[in-house]
Amino acid sequence: MNFDFSNLGTPEMIIMAAVGLALMFFGYRIKKIAFFLIWFILGYNLMSFLMPTINNLVPQIAENNLYQVLLPIGGGLLLSLMGLSIEKLCVGGICFALVMVVTVRYFGTEMQTLAIGGVVGVLAAGAAVMLMKPATIVATSVAGAYAIALAILVLFPDINEEVYYFPILGGLSVLGSVFQFLTTKRID
Repeated sequence: MNFDFSNLGTPEMIIMAAVGLALMFFGYRIKKIAFFLIWFILGYNLMSFLMPTINNLVPQIAENNLYQVLLPIGGGLLLSLMGLSIEKLCVGGICFALVMVVTVRYFGTEMQTLAIGGVVGVLAAGAAVMLMKPATIVATSVAGAYAIALAILVLFPDINEEVYYFPILGGLSVLGSVFQFLTTKRID
């Protein structure tokens, strides 16, 4: 599970945690901003996964620190702008992307694993589109909890990520979802 955010300092991790808190507790109320932030986090993470491959293919990028910082940010911005276009596509895409990020990060990149993750992602996306409000609340809570969990584990390196990552992620996701369901009863 080793989280490699060595290129990010304490201020960036605190900003990530603050964004995570906003998503986790107010994601449904700030849907458009939340979608932008979630897509940015997903794009940044996915581009970070691709950076070793890009560095191998284009040595000039590997040698330049500016590219190492700007490419993940560019990937985040590209996906976030795409995510703002259509709400249903955005919610379905968030659910699919979250499933695929979890699949790649925790179960590997073998073709069979990716295929199973893809099927689960499509099912999650389909369910999310049919249940927009609950799906938006749960998706923003999980995405916010993900950002907060990463920030906690990077800011406090003594915490054993193998033991505490999933309890932190699950607990924060449930806390955010319950909070949002309770505070958005009368909001459509």
